[in-house]
Amino acid sequence: MAADATLTTPVLSWGLCLALSPLIRAVMWEFANKVTPCRGSTLSGGRGDRPRERFTIFSVPPAMDRKPKQTEKARPYGLLKPTALGKIPGRFQLHQEALPHLPVPPLQQTLDRYLLALQPIISEEELNHTQELVAEFRKPGGVGERLQKGLERRAKKTENWLSDWWLKTAYLEYRLPVVVHSSPGVVLPKQDFLDRQGQLRFAAKLIEGILDFKTMIDNETLPVEYMGGKPLCMNQYYQILSSCRIPGPKRDSIVNYAKGKKQSRHITVVHNFQFFELDVYNSDGSPLTTDQLFTQLEKIWNTSLQTNKEPIGILTTNHRNSWAKAYNNLLKDKTNKESVRTIEKSICTVCLDAPMPRVSEDIYKSRVAAQMLHGGGSRWNSGNRWFDKTLQFIIAEDGSCGLVYEHAPSEGPPIVALLDHIVEYTKKPELVRSPMIPLPMPKKLRFNITPEIKNDIEKAKQNLNIMVDDLDVKVMVFHQFGKTFPKSEKISPDAFIQLALQLAYYRMYGHACATYESASLRMFRLGRTDTIRSTSVDSLKFVQSMDSPDKSDQEKADLLRRATQAHREYTDMAIRGNAIDRHLLGLKLQAIEDLVSMPELFMDTAYAVATHFNLSTSQVPAKTDCVMCFGPVVPDGYGICYNPMDEHINFAISAFNSCAETNAARMAHYLEKALLDMRILLQSTPKSKL
Repeated sequence: MAADATLTTPVLSWGLCLALSPLIRAVMWEFANKVTPCRGSTLSGGRGDRPRERFTIFSVPPAMDRKPKQTEKARPYGLLKPTALGKIPGRFQLHQEALPHLPVPPLQQTLDRYLLALQPIISEEELNHTQELVAEFRKPGGVGERLQKGLERRAKKTENWLSDWWLKTAYLEYRLPVVVHSSPGVVLPKQDFLDRQGQLRFAAKLIEGILDFKTMIDNETLPVEYMGGKPLCMNQYYQILSSCRIPGPKRDSIVNYAKGKKQSRHITVVHNFQFFELDVYNSDGSPLTTDQLFTQLEKIWNTSLQTNKEPIGILTTNHRNSWAKAYNNLLKDKTNKESVRTIEKSICTVCLDAPMPRVSEDIYKSRVAAQMLHGGGSRWNSGNRWFDKTLQFIIAEDGSCGLVYEHAPSEGPPIVALLDHIVEYTKKPELVRSPMIPLPMPKKLRFNITPEIKNDIEKAKQNLNIMVDDLDVKVMVFHQFGKTFPKSEKISPDAFIQLALQLAYYRMYGHACATYESASLRMFRLGRTDTIRSTSVDSLKFVQSMDSPDKSDQEKADLLRRATQAHREYTDMAIRGNAIDRHLLGLKLQAIEDLVSMPELFMDTAYAVATHFNLSTSQVPAKTDCVMCFGPVVPDGYGICYNPMDEHINFAISAFNSCAETNAARMAHYLEKALLDMRILLQSTPKSKL
């Protein structure tokens, strides 16, 4: 959502958040098979949880606008002597402590809004049944009140009553592969290099840009972001570098090497499935220059020309339980353990990819989106990754480039802020040619492949290739207009696009569905996301009227405006911590923690329908002309991400080929028609006061 120049309500911050807990998602899959201001948004961009808008989310100055002083010999935080730091709490800590705690919404309010949210997506008979369950749940002194009090006690004892639960249920206990099902990709504009030299030169500049941004994180000089005049939690910025996910048999964990005495000094570079440790700091703590990095990357390239190596990284694409077993087996060998630890401790990973087969211009971006999400399969670049690494930058020899990130530590805004900074940095002219001090050869990471590990790799290849074949991705650049048009009509661009999605889906299927858009909770300490439910009573009235001969254009336009206003109001409610989804999840988890029987409210078919998000959407605004992409969160659903630019909109739409009812290209067609029809409708009718 966007808090636009013409509107004062703040908007969402996108967070590619795998918005759904394993508990909820498991129900969904089973159910489906059976039946500174910142420049950005209040949407939270993320997988099932991904939206955003333009309400000014990133106040990080572009690289070219900042004074050179800031980057001259700036040392990483962990490389400074303790005396240079003193014992005074850092800016980051002081800022965080001043943020408010996430509230627990009033129980009766959430239950009323839950019933309202169900109206457009379930039958009257089902609604009547659920009303009875809600009446039982909300009785004075009843189970709902007891669970609510438990949540309120938890809120008093913790920094954020939701954040730990959310991290565990939405990510660390989620057992499907992170590839496609959790980790978002970003497609960056195609670069104009066409050979190895260009690829390595761009990679070197990109790495220098990463280190430039890292300096601001290390020195705590990253400007605080604001939304609607309120400061936002900056914690996620401190989680994305030097971190990695570790597989476990029932629950994964995250390690972070950004702080402490032994702070990471290296990145991992992958080429032809071979991993290298590249130290990116000089002995005095200053980062390597582009020239130095280029020389080191050339050394890596020239010592990894063989293309017959075992793709050890493909193990990270498997089901989390299978990968946890293979991981423990892999680490029995001392050499393997050292290599894996080096990858985990690295600042980030840079993947130097082989070019993909040439395709026509109209499907090029869709092919790149697939590359960013999964690497194209075992025959192509999927083995050129370590998918548990939080940040992986991908640069192919043919100029295609982007990123894939592991979702657990962060939503999208910090990732996009970093990307925007890097893209600006790569355009900066190189002012000084660095003196070429001889640098040590980057260390190649060795792996001893036993027959058992070889077998694990083969199984992972098979499973990955099934996933790759199943994913249907379509990138659509909508050229007819961008966010300028809805703003000229005094309508939030995000609300306008969400209504177009509602209209497209209704025209395709003849009914509305549960729709997820993520809202940022970063106004609160350690805030992650909640859900904006884009399907509402008002949105259903609009989409039903749009093709009805019984309604005049003026009536349709009024219904459209009323529906966009309702969307804005829900957004505003969500970012202030008053949405329903996380509260209901908290009540459910509180019941599990209290070891009481699960309330019938959560066993109800209506709850399964309400959390079965056929449309999982996110607005991810960026300065860069890029688009984020992610997979659907249910077998018969769509994953839709968009970046509204001034005069065009970038969409990435995903579906599964294994579902006969869904088709990404068909959704793109209906979405384009919906956007155009809505524009014609507004242009043909005068604005009326609602």
